[in-house]
Amino acid sequence: MKVRNSLKSAKLRDKDCKIVRRKGRVYIINKKNPRMKARQG
Repeated sequence: MKVRNSLKSAKLRDKDCKIVRRKGRVYIINKKNPRMKARQG
C-alpha cells in the first residue's frame, strides 16, 4: 500500500478504484487489481 499526500493521481490510474473512508483516513481500494491500494497522509 502506498501512502500519498493526494489520492487524485492514484484514482486516475484505474477506473475500478474506489475511495473509502475508514477511521478518519482515506483509502483507495480496487477489487479487480488488489495491488492498486493507497492511503492518504
